[in-house]
Amino acid sequence: MAAAPGRRAAGAGHIVSRTARATKRRYAVVLYGATGFVGRQTVAYFAAHAELSASGLRWALAGRNADKLEQVRAACAAEQQADILIASADDHAALDALARSTAVVLSTAGPFDLYGSALVAACVKHGTHYVDITGETPWVQGLITRHHATAASSGTRIVPFCGFDSVPSDLGAWLLMQAMQQRHGVPCVDVKAAFTVRGGLNGGTMASVLNILGSAQAAAFADPFLLCPPTRRPTDVSGHADPTRPRLDADFKAWLAPFFMGPINTRVVRRSAALLGYGDAFHYQEYLRLGAGPLAAAAAASLSLSMGVGQRAMAWSGVRALAAALAPKPGEGPSEAAMDGGSFRCELVGTSATGQQLRGRIADRGDPGNRATTKMVCESALCLALEPSALPAGPGFGGVLTPASAFGVVLVERLRRAGMTLVVDA
Repeated sequence: MAAAPGRRAAGAGHIVSRTARATKRRYAVVLYGATGFVGRQTVAYFAAHAELSASGLRWALAGRNADKLEQVRAACAAEQQADILIASADDHAALDALARSTAVVLSTAGPFDLYGSALVAACVKHGTHYVDITGETPWVQGLITRHHATAASSGTRIVPFCGFDSVPSDLGAWLLMQAMQQRHGVPCVDVKAAFTVRGGLNGGTMASVLNILGSAQAAAFADPFLLCPPTRRPTDVSGHADPTRPRLDADFKAWLAPFFMGPINTRVVRRSAALLGYGDAFHYQEYLRLGAGPLAAAAAASLSLSMGVGQRAMAWSGVRALAAALAPKPGEGPSEAAMDGGSFRCELVGTSATGQQLRGRIADRGDPGNRATTKMVCESALCLALEPSALPAGPGFGGVLTPASAFGVVLVERLRRAGMTLVVDA
């Protein structure tokens, strides 16, 4: 399978110096947006992480409000481990200083289209690796246009989509592709995923959704190949369009409906397919699994209809304003008990051109948009901070990447050790 474009020779001087400089920086990771709902959870995750403590590496919390950062640090008993950095999203000098001080930035400060662009630019400028939890595909398309070539030439990994959107989808498809090659010597030409989810919504996620729907980005959001290089875009994209109708699927033996995260996750998987060379015939789609029987059929039909109506309604500013008024505010989200009681399960089926078929499963306990997202993005950052030499294509590889192309098996193994199920069956 081809490596992602952007890899440079190991002896390239500017890559070696940039990598060496990163290892000598004051901090291993800076958690940006640490006072937000998911941000607070990342601080708690880092404070409790024995491997990070044992490594002796320093980390820091960053945001615009010193008092709130102090409160979060104290609540997580991290005073002895973490420093505090002050940097507003529009303070370019402060963001430059932040990026120079650390090897990795982990950002949970959304909507990223409003608050993330200057931070990513600073990271690219100073050769600082970056991960976040965005699902804002039009914003990431802009990052690709502005920064992919520079980040690729300097060996800097800029990795959006490191939360529930889109780690399960991206690693799931990657695992099936790897397993099909290893077991049968051929690639998957088709992968489909069916999700079962139980969880709540936090205010930051809702703010990001409303920002996309209320901007000129809405049209771009519908492009199935938005994140792919133009040369990897098929002439006819109709076969890759987002599902709009219910279907009874023989492989899953269940009724499926459109999945509300599909328009995000499918774009990320298709970018991985382009970067990692899955082949021109590769097809990926995903759904929400409702179950078997007439009740599930009725639920799939109802959900399909309501999603279509809801998407059209959100084009109206008044409806978006009402949704914003009713939704949790930024910084708010589900209760601890609700998050602990959540879960997700992603079942995947991969098929080769000659009919071989493999099944995969990615699952975890905890609210997927909060608990699981926190685990995924923190472990993504720790891939970069603790295991840089083990990452795909070596230390000189960079660009605006996907979780699969940036981390591959390193993230798979870290998530398994953190309690997440990631398996491929016959």
